[in-house]
Amino acid sequence: MSSKKVKQDLEFNQNEDAMRLDVSKRDRLLDKIHLGGGTKKIEKHKSKGKLTARERVDYLIDKDTDFLEIGAFAGFGMYEEYGGCPAGGVVTGLGYVKGRLTMIVANDATVKAGAWFPITGKKNLRAQEIAMENRLPIIYLVDSAGVFLPMQDEIFPDKEHFGRMFRNNAVMSSMGIPQISAIMGSCVAGGAYLPIMSDEALIVDKTGSIFLAGPYLVKAAIGENVDKETLGGASTQCEISGVTDYKMPDDKTCLDTIKDLIDKMGSFENAGFDRAKPALPAKDMEEIYGLFPENRAKPYDSYEIIERLVDKSEYTEYKKGYGKTIICAYARIDGWSVGIVANSRQIVKTATGEMQFGGVIYSDSADKAARFVMNCNQKKIPLVFLHDVSGFMVGKRSEHGGIIKDGAKMVNAVSNSTVPKFSIVMGNSYGAGNYAMCGKAYDPRLIVAWPSAKIAVMGGAQAAKVLVQIQVASRKAKGDVPAPEEEKKLYDEIKLRYDTQTTPYYAAARLWVDAIIDPLETRTVISMGIEAANNAPVKKFNPGIIQT
Repeated sequence: MSSKKVKQDLEFNQNEDAMRLDVSKRDRLLDKIHLGGGTKKIEKHKSKGKLTARERVDYLIDKDTDFLEIGAFAGFGMYEEYGGCPAGGVVTGLGYVKGRLTMIVANDATVKAGAWFPITGKKNLRAQEIAMENRLPIIYLVDSAGVFLPMQDEIFPDKEHFGRMFRNNAVMSSMGIPQISAIMGSCVAGGAYLPIMSDEALIVDKTGSIFLAGPYLVKAAIGENVDKETLGGASTQCEISGVTDYKMPDDKTCLDTIKDLIDKMGSFENAGFDRAKPALPAKDMEEIYGLFPENRAKPYDSYEIIERLVDKSEYTEYKKGYGKTIICAYARIDGWSVGIVANSRQIVKTATGEMQFGGVIYSDSADKAARFVMNCNQKKIPLVFLHDVSGFMVGKRSEHGGIIKDGAKMVNAVSNSTVPKFSIVMGNSYGAGNYAMCGKAYDPRLIVAWPSAKIAVMGGAQAAKVLVQIQVASRKAKGDVPAPEEEKKLYDEIKLRYDTQTTPYYAAARLWVDAIIDPLETRTVISMGIEAANNAPVKKFNPGIIQT
């Protein structure tokens, strides 16, 4: 690590303290989430001789390797009337098994017996989407009671609901993507299709069971009395029906067998993304904490952040003197060649003397970014978007200058981009700026947020001012003029609601982002993401109609 340090002042130290507190808060929340259904449920689960979902994942992945968890905050603050649903009742993420990057999906049976809430379905589908986009083997560690019946109308029948998972099983098989399932607990009703639509299925003796209908439903439906083990236990499904392929005596043997199966797999032809020998940034990465402002309205030098993320702190900037509110640059991250599109938060002066606000996308910035995205597609370079954007510039001058056309050009280029895209929401990600910078709707391979992130159509203060103006105008038109204190109360209520909904936790709970990360984890996320993406071929870029 380089000893080069920035000059630290009071503001730097305040920023650093604020970011460290934010990271600490995230870690405390994760510790609680990792307990799943709580210590009593964990004890009951382990008394059956079973490992917990997280213990299974830890045992499965290679020692001393990273596990990039996807959706740890899924369901955060949701379903409180049912006691909550930590991590959506399922652990998902990218991990190395026998040196091979895989997607792992492990039901947490300590959370409502592993039942599927609406967010559970969304999280499982996101895991499958990542596996399909990147041609990654996927491992399912099944231990689930099926659909959470009180909410069946929100999880069962629609296109992006429970059934879509089995459709994806079939699609992945047609794509040649390996799928391995281990039945390590209950696997019932429609959920029974998932492991059996996988290429191979293992089942743990005495604890694993799989059937379309359990003993109670069988009794109710046809009047037959049968116990769980006889109906669908390991001996039945391995030795009589032949539904499952491997009968395992315990969890660890089952996981060891999965490792052996992964170890024997062949490899796909890779996409050919360029990678040199990895190098750390020359500038101290931890200084990001102090450089990134606690006050989201304050300008800062975005170049200083980039220099603490890229190898050797080196980059080649594209169109440096043009469209200065967006920085476009070629660089390397952990050896991988990347194209960086970052919002500049400095107030800049153009060659014509116009002052441009940092964090706002102007016509020239949008034009530059669109061209850069097309260049990266031409050269097969993955894209990294660093968000801190308030939106596109508004007003008469911008509208007369064609800001909508130029913004559409950038959105078009990002939408049609076929190289892998990775989005890091560092600060603000508001309005159409979120779209142009490759928000969740634009298919980033991974999208993560720093604890300082804000995601919404606009900031709380702006939204509150707009809505208050509308309501006050409506009331005045009816002859009802609100008192100043009433206006302030209305403003405060709206702002509080918006501020709550713009937090990274609100976004991560609904899977608008895949994870909330420590800024120091940014390089690892990008590197693992590109390594995963390198397993899938890149389609030819077709930009459609982009006006120049």
